[in-house]
Amino acid sequence: MPNHDYLILHGINLNMFGRRDARIYGTATLEDINSALLNVAGQMGVRLDFFQSNLEGAMVERIHRALDDGTRGVVINAGAWTHYSYGLLDALNILSVPVVEVHMSHVGAREEFRRHSVIAPACCGSIAGFGVNSYLLGLMALDQMVQERAQRQRRAEEACTGPLPGMIPDPFAG
Repeated sequence: MPNHDYLILHGINLNMFGRRDARIYGTATLEDINSALLNVAGQMGVRLDFFQSNLEGAMVERIHRALDDGTRGVVINAGAWTHYSYGLLDALNILSVPVVEVHMSHVGAREEFRRHSVIAPACCGSIAGFGVNSYLLGLMALDQMVQERAQRQRRAEEACTGPLPGMIPDPFAG
């Protein structure tokens, strides 16, 4: 059994939260963000795994491991990689689980280069501009997506069990 449900990925320079420009990112540290996520996850009854790296290759390798480690969904703040990392996009596209993109700042109101996300096509949605709450909202949205997906899967499986209406019963069935 996997030791987590959801993977929280923190990209380049995000280990510096709490020390970066407080007007843009607030004063919360990465540890504060992870603690808040753990609190919400506990209320939701889900388990989290956290990963932060300033090395793009390490981030890609962690995404690759998510294919086989039981990860049911991903929340990612890719930091600056959001705007130019096609390698990260390719890695996220390999996943078959939902991915939610989050950003502490309102990237759409910032510099022009920050207004475009190259990883967005691999994500089911994006939440930005709410500080730490962007992460919490992202986790809640991800959980909703995973639950809805599981419910659709159960309904599809139930529809495929048992005889179809109007079928002649099997005379040899027990």
